[in-house]
Amino acid sequence: MALLCQLEIDKEAVLVSDKNWFASQNGPIRFSDMEIGEVYDANKEGIDEWHEVREVSHDKSKLVCSDEVYIKEHEIFEGKRINTPDNAIVYDFSQNMAGYTCFRLNAKEGQKLTIWHGETLDEEGNFTQRNIDPGARNKNGGIPQKIEYICKEGLNEYKPHFSIFGFQYIKVETDADLSDAEFKAIAVYSDMKQTATFKCSNEDVNKLFSNSLWSMKSNFVDIPTDCPQRERSGWTGDAGVFVDTGLLLHDCYTVFKKWLREVRLAQKGNGIIRNIAPPINRGTGFSSFIEGSTGWGDAILLVPYALYKAYDDKSILLENYEAMVKWVGYLQNLAKKNKLKDLFKKDPHKNYVITKGFHWGEWCQPDVDSSTELRNNMTKGAPKSATAYYYYSSKLLSEIASVLGRKEDAEKYEALSEKIREAYISTFTDEGIIHSDRQCDYVRPLEFGLVDNEEKNAEILNQMIIDNDYRLNTGFLSTPFLCPILCKYGYVETAYKLLLQDKLPSWLYSVKKGSTSIWENWNGIENGNNGSLNHYSYGAVSGWLIKGVCGIDVSLGNVTIKPCPNELLQYAKATYDSPVGKITSGWRYTAEGIEFNFAIPANVKAEIELPNGETHSLDYGDYSFFISK
Repeated sequence: MALLCQLEIDKEAVLVSDKNWFASQNGPIRFSDMEIGEVYDANKEGIDEWHEVREVSHDKSKLVCSDEVYIKEHEIFEGKRINTPDNAIVYDFSQNMAGYTCFRLNAKEGQKLTIWHGETLDEEGNFTQRNIDPGARNKNGGIPQKIEYICKEGLNEYKPHFSIFGFQYIKVETDADLSDAEFKAIAVYSDMKQTATFKCSNEDVNKLFSNSLWSMKSNFVDIPTDCPQRERSGWTGDAGVFVDTGLLLHDCYTVFKKWLREVRLAQKGNGIIRNIAPPINRGTGFSSFIEGSTGWGDAILLVPYALYKAYDDKSILLENYEAMVKWVGYLQNLAKKNKLKDLFKKDPHKNYVITKGFHWGEWCQPDVDSSTELRNNMTKGAPKSATAYYYYSSKLLSEIASVLGRKEDAEKYEALSEKIREAYISTFTDEGIIHSDRQCDYVRPLEFGLVDNEEKNAEILNQMIIDNDYRLNTGFLSTPFLCPILCKYGYVETAYKLLLQDKLPSWLYSVKKGSTSIWENWNGIENGNNGSLNHYSYGAVSGWLIKGVCGIDVSLGNVTIKPCPNELLQYAKATYDSPVGKITSGWRYTAEGIEFNFAIPANVKAEIELPNGETHSLDYGDYSFFISK
């Protein structure tokens, strides 16, 4: 372990690490790790045992300045001791979160507390960590989420110094008397302001929105991670599917901006965007084989473009432009590496369809075994989704080049995207009509603008959902687009019935099961499932609640409000504290019709479109409109 530091005041170095420092191996923190936990001996507080340090030299060229947002303590939750069938000492904090516990108790010297952190109770109502499976992982380092504390005589007060956990419950093993003990949970996440609210007539939907907020908080700790308790990794795919919603829910521009720098630093020389940034392995051996997945690596375009639209800031495009070009260049080369059976085909489109490389594809689809899907993707690839993302990234890169005034690049990538589109239609459709039993195969091309027969394909998608009893079967990549696509093509009632579905698989199933965050898998921990109970990606539906149900959209400083009501909800209201000011949109059904209420901030003009086609251009102020039955 080594330390390199420099403290400056008014650009003058007033403290630097050098050979004049002293160190101690005998302090109270005996072990500390961000994931595993901490061992703390309170009896060693104040011990004055120091030794000289050894000065070493390291290559400082590898150091990169960090512009991260402060990570802070936020909400505090009181622990409630609950009775469990196995009579363990268990506290419930009522909210699944990222953070840590603090405690206060009187004890005798040498008494010990071991505190385990977990997300859920098992089927019998006992504390469990089965869904994060620390026992199976311990031989490889493990993630026990555990605090070991050795008490001093008298009052003991403690919270971890370098560890955070994903949890709602703790189990305490101790020989100390806890009759006067206090346990609290402190939520920890990046310093970002909540910018959206949503309220409607259905309390389950309100809880879903709250769960989305909490899963975002739990996973925006310095970088956007997938989950706060198990992997805690900056998966690019998660960021790519959630960024539009995330920018509505919280002012998180700076978190994404910092993370994009990590993505660029991890990019390989051949243009591959690593699946995880910062990377958690060296990218060699087997791990290198599964790098460069489409839908994941495309985050290098999806995230900056979303930031640009939300904040009207071209600089974020310029910062990432070179990395974008390298990624699309990698996809171009990958598309030309046809499978052996395609090499001698006289197909003009074959060099624009991606059939090689590893791609996660439409990950975590309901009724599809993930292990089987993974094996299929490794052997057969995922050509439909891979080619679709190849098209979409090329198209976005053309638009970005145009924004940046790079006309030649804009024309080049526009021409490339058109060739990919032609190849997609020729390869994966029957004259533009899609034939598939998976909803994602309709949602993605409709969202990306990949097919011409949009109305017919949307009609088929709508009927598929009806035939499936208003249940989705989309996975990781296309679920965020499902309700918006249905509304876009006029199937508003179907979108609402999907939203309000509470049978598996659905958004409200977890709410009915008492969730306080968004689950990784639709079925949570049923049947021994080892999924995380705090993944934010499926919470992207909350973006539709703001942008679709209540219709608030801010893009490049322009405000449009196009609410999409349905009588399956009696009222809905959203606010968005946007970069151009706070916007409010709400509607309510009455006996006579629908009442709409809007609040427009100063210095902008909002374009309003009501469901009957009526339009208004509104300046600053509060407005009400009514559509009669």
